[in-house]
Amino acid sequence: MPFRYRLQKVLDFRINQKEEQSMRVQKAQKAVYQAEQDIKKNDQDIVDTKNGMRQADPMMYEAYDKFLEHLWQKAEELEAKRQELQRQLDIEVEKLVKCEQAVKVLEKHKEKNKELYIAEEKAAELKQFSELGVTRFFKQLQERNAEDEINLLKEIEKIEGI
Repeated sequence: MPFRYRLQKVLDFRINQKEEQSMRVQKAQKAVYQAEQDIKKNDQDIVDTKNGMRQADPMMYEAYDKFLEHLWQKAEELEAKRQELQRQLDIEVEKLVKCEQAVKVLEKHKEKNKELYIAEEKAAELKQFSELGVTRFFKQLQERNAEDEINLLKEIEKIEGI
């Protein structure tokens, strides 16, 4: 009879949970990456605006200052958003680690049960072979005894027949 793990459905459920959590982690990583890209783009806009301000007409300095102030405020908002997304990513990674641990526990349990099953199967097989061996030994012993008796009778007949 092949090995059947009695908690296989639970193990499959936990593996599915782990895979779903892995997908959530990937989505959170993408969100953090996108936020970092937005920050880089905003920083580049600030650099470009500063460079443009150097070459601009002095009458436009006030507009450039307001736009730079807007970009700096946007940078702060983007950084806050990135930090929040990073915090969510950390939470999702922590959940993934817990899911992986739960799967590993059941996989170890399954492996131990499989090893016990194999050991029991080997023991039962050895017992069966042992019983067959004992039966064969007694059968051969009886055959030898029967042959010995026949040989003994033949010898007695020879002795008496002489």
